[in-house]
Amino acid sequence: MAKKSKAYREAIAKVPSEAVAPLEAMKLVKELATKKFDETVEVHFRLGIDTRQADQQLRGTVSLPNGSGKTVRVAVFAEGAMAEAAKEAGADIVGTEELTQQIQAGEFNFDAAVATPDQMGKVGRLGKILGPRGLMPNPKLGTVTTDVAKAIKELKGGRVEYRADRYGIAHVVLGKASFTAENYGTVYDEVLRMKPAAAKGKYVKSISVSSTMGPGVAVDSSVTRAYTEAAE
Repeated sequence: MAKKSKAYREAIAKVPSEAVAPLEAMKLVKELATKKFDETVEVHFRLGIDTRQADQQLRGTVSLPNGSGKTVRVAVFAEGAMAEAAKEAGADIVGTEELTQQIQAGEFNFDAAVATPDQMGKVGRLGKILGPRGLMPNPKLGTVTTDVAKAIKELKGGRVEYRADRYGIAHVVLGKASFTAENYGTVYDEVLRMKPAAAKGKYVKSISVSSTMGPGVAVDSSVTRAYTEAAE
């Protein structure tokens, strides 16, 4: 096991042993994000679900009110009028055959992909390449659509994906350490709203937040309000 740095050990020493309210947790994460760059913050939900069961899957997208802080490059599989609409909406790459060839050659100059329904026959053949990278357009995530302009706007404006892994843990980007706790509240509400009907027992078992290089801070999952300064 790699030895922890002195700075990291000092940061851990500042973390309370008990779970704290969301606002306090976000303030602490910001305080502990001491690197010279604006660190990314993630929230981790340990949920009482069995993702091996088809009716207990948790996956979707949520738009962060303060954005993700990340510049998202969007590729769109579209032709004709839809392709023109995508270009006007700010898509970074638009096409079909040329885009397909780039992907097959291992070129991924984009962070998210959108496709119009009529292109899914072609895009489907790229599933083994795009799927493992989390780049496969999906109608459930709003990335297979005829309203490409809306999808592009949402992706560039701070829409992030969440998905519970095989252990029932969902890791979701909240944005940058300089952001407020409002993004946390939006994600928390979304995870509660999307609770699988088949889930039994306690749904949210624990929550923690952490920055890219900082330690995790436990969040009191029973606090469902007071996410921001104004709510105190």
